[in-house]
Amino acid sequence: MKQRRFTKAALGVAAVLTLGLTACTPGGQSAEPGGSGEGAGDGDYTIAIVPKDATNPWFVRMEEGVKTYAADTGMEVYQKGPAETDATMQAQVIQDLIAQGVDAIGVIPVDPGALETVLKQAMDAGIVVVTHEGASQENTMYDIEAFNNSDYGGFIMDNLAEAMGEEGVYTTMVGHVTNASHNEWADGAVARAEAEYPNMTLLEAEPRVESQDDGEVAYQSAKEVLKKYPEVKGIVGTSSFDAPGVARAIEELGLTGKVFVTGTGMPAANKSILDKGLVKSLTLWDPADAGYALASLATKILDGEKIADGVNLGVKGYEDMKFAEGSDKVLEGNGWVVINKDNVDSFGF
Repeated sequence: MKQRRFTKAALGVAAVLTLGLTACTPGGQSAEPGGSGEGAGDGDYTIAIVPKDATNPWFVRMEEGVKTYAADTGMEVYQKGPAETDATMQAQVIQDLIAQGVDAIGVIPVDPGALETVLKQAMDAGIVVVTHEGASQENTMYDIEAFNNSDYGGFIMDNLAEAMGEEGVYTTMVGHVTNASHNEWADGAVARAEAEYPNMTLLEAEPRVESQDDGEVAYQSAKEVLKKYPEVKGIVGTSSFDAPGVARAIEELGLTGKVFVTGTGMPAANKSILDKGLVKSLTLWDPADAGYALASLATKILDGEKIADGVNLGVKGYEDMKFAEGSDKVLEGNGWVVINKDNVDSFGF
């Protein structure tokens, strides 16, 4: 596959040119060629998407969207991630892609701070860099979020508050304390509780628990918290591993119907705990759509298209992206959904 490389200066021009291209769409309708001026590409690119972990079911699902984008566009677009959720391993994958001379890299960072150096190397080499779930990432051209992270956190809290009867002590759980999006969701959840649920109280002793994006760690941490602080009645989860791990602890400790958890999770993976009532509802956005949108954004930049409010990345929830308040880098969509026992079988993944 012929690769088109960009100089750093050309990328700067690409970010500001207005070419009026239309987005690639899931139906295979590619953006019309016709970009002009320095930085406009030829539409023949190699784009690599780097997830946090190649084996996590969340990112296995994301790869389906990446493959769909490759099929729709005919370009060389693929996913390559580390064998486990580890920032150092993820940085090495990116380093290898730089050496291979790909045109664009889309990253879902394990730890934004730990990737700054290697992503700067990529950008200095003329490679387009975009991120997802990396709102705090500095060395990226744009970051896409499926929604406003604070609003999503509030949405998670609304679901937990309903389960808790809008009263009681709760705490929050994140995959890693360095994960920008997880912490923004948790902060949004706390802010919503403070504003809307006066009878709910954040556990001061341990307001944020880390699960390390690992179901076993989530389970063990939840058990420790619930034994140490029997007043805790709810846990806000953020990682896709949190709710299942916490639900396991709730069931094992005989606290079903007394302690509640909600958060982000995959439908099929959480059917059992939803059917049992261990979790009333979960929230998510389809990882496949995020993978598709990330590749679409990279293509637009390579084509020299202006990235502005209203940009359409060609998949549901990402058709009208808007810059986050005060940012010219973070783009937000409207891609969240609720999963409960009544609709868990309807998603197909």
